[in-house]
Amino acid sequence: MQAERRLGATGAAFIEGALDLEAQTQSNGVELTLATIERFLGAGALGFENADRRLPPTEALDFDADGWLRLDPGAYKVRYTETVNVPLDRFAIARPRSSLLRMGASMPTALWDSGFRGKGEGLLLVHNPHGMHLRRGARLIQLVFFQADGPSQKPYSGLYQGTGL
Repeated sequence: MQAERRLGATGAAFIEGALDLEAQTQSNGVELTLATIERFLGAGALGFENADRRLPPTEALDFDADGWLRLDPGAYKVRYTETVNVPLDRFAIARPRSSLLRMGASMPTALWDSGFRGKGEGLLLVHNPHGMHLRRGARLIQLVFFQADGPSQKPYSGLYQGTGL
């Protein structure tokens, strides 16, 4: 098992702690895998100022002895296994794997800013009225890195820097 993926001329370790980096590396990106999943227990709040932000409470869901979890339709917060390091001269966008979409689930995604380091989190939406089964370590999204015009003059320093480390 390889521990990191080096991409680009900078030699920066973009992905650390992959389960099987060779299998997770695709033509145009690296797949991130499921580490944990939580259900939302209440509402969140978001305003213009960060002081207005209130993340909703969540509850971790337990995988069975074989590492499987059955999900009913709804919204879930997931954390990925891998640590992502976005170099200052890159940014990244994640897209759901097509297999996930074919099962009636989706993962809306956000931009991963230059300078971010951490175990990212995502939103899993199960649309299939019959639900779905996921196994710990399932490959959920493909993270695609893009070259920026130059190093960011304002690297990410927000609340989520260092998530899960």
